[in-house]
Amino acid sequence: MKQKLVIGITQGDSNGIGYEVIIKALSNANVLEMFTPVIYGSSKAFGYYRKQIPETENINTNLIFSAKDAHPKRVNIVNCVGDDLPIEPGRLTHDSAKAAIASLEMAVKEAKAGYLDAIVTAPFSKKGVTLEHFKYAGHTGYLIETFGAKDGLMFMCSDSLRVGVVTMHIPLKEVSASINKEVIMSKLRLMNESLKQDFCIERPKIAVLGLNPHAGDRGLLGSEEQEIIIPAIKDANAEGIDTFGPFPPDGFFAATLQGKYDAVLTMYHDQGLIPFKTLSFDTGVNYTAGLPVVRTSPDHGTAFDIAGQNKANPRSMLSAIYLAIDIYRSRERYRQIHANPMKAQIPGQDESKKVNQQEPEAE
Repeated sequence: MKQKLVIGITQGDSNGIGYEVIIKALSNANVLEMFTPVIYGSSKAFGYYRKQIPETENINTNLIFSAKDAHPKRVNIVNCVGDDLPIEPGRLTHDSAKAAIASLEMAVKEAKAGYLDAIVTAPFSKKGVTLEHFKYAGHTGYLIETFGAKDGLMFMCSDSLRVGVVTMHIPLKEVSASINKEVIMSKLRLMNESLKQDFCIERPKIAVLGLNPHAGDRGLLGSEEQEIIIPAIKDANAEGIDTFGPFPPDGFFAATLQGKYDAVLTMYHDQGLIPFKTLSFDTGVNYTAGLPVVRTSPDHGTAFDIAGQNKANPRSMLSAIYLAIDIYRSRERYRQIHANPMKAQIPGQDESKKVNQQEPEAE
C-alpha cells in the first residue's frame, strides 16, 4: 500500500478564505507527515495570505511545474495564474473567478495523468465562475462530466453523519419535476457502493426522506412519495440495497436517525444540507461519490465577509484532507479484498463505523 499520498489542493476563489484555511491546515508539521500537498493556484496569493497569519510564516514552500516533481516534505505550489493576479480579499472579481477555474482545471489534468491520489477543492463563487462561462453550478457537476462518470452523488460527510442529495443546485420550484424513480435509484446505488468501498461498511443501511411535509401523509400532502419514492425504495431492496423510508423530513434528524442508518438520502439541497451543517458545520466535508478519483471539499463557501481577516476556521479543510486520505486507503483495501475473496474481513476496518447494531423497525 502506498505510504505517502500526493494530494492536490485547489485554491478556490483567490479573494475568499480558501488560502487562509489551506495555509492554516498545512501549518502543522505533523499534518505534512501524512501526505504531500500540492497547491494549484498562485505563489503570490499564497505569500500574501501567509503574511496575514503570523504563526504560519515559517511554512516551507516549493515551486514546481507539476505534481510529479513534488517535494515530499514541503508545501508544493503549482502556479496556474500569472504573478499579475490582483489580490482583493472580500471582493468577487473576474480575475479571482478565472484563477479558481484555472486551478481546478490544472488539478484535474494532473489527476488524470496519475500524478495525484486525491483532489481537495477550496470553495469558489458559483456566481463568479458562471460569469466566466463556466457552465456548471459548482465543482460536482464539472467533475462528473470531466471524469466521464455516469452519475455522481453530492455526499456530505462527518464523523457522525452522512447525507446525500438527489437533486443538487437547482431552483426549489424545479425539484419535484426533477425527481423520478430512475434518478433516485441511481443515487441509492452510488451511495450503497460508496459506503462499501469508501467507508468500509459491509452491509449499509440507507434511510430515504420524503419530499413533502409528513412524507406526503399517504398522498394527502403530495403524491411523489406514493408514485415515485416508495417504488424506488422497493426496487432498491429488491436489488439487495437495504433501504428504509420514506421518513418525514422534519423530525428525522432529531428523533429517528439515532444511529440506525449509515447514510441518509434527501430529495433536495437544503433538505439535506441545513440539518447537516447545523450538526456538523466545523468538521463537515463535501465528498463527490461515484468518481474514479477521490475528491473532497470543505462544507463552507468563500466567506467573502471575513476574507483576509485571519478569522477563518480551518477545521473543515482539515477534515476534507483527512477524509480524502481515508477514502483513498479504504478503496485500496476494498480492491485488495475483492482481488482476494478468501479474506472475509477488511484489514484495519474501524468497527465503530458499523453504526447499526439493531435492525430498524419495519416501515
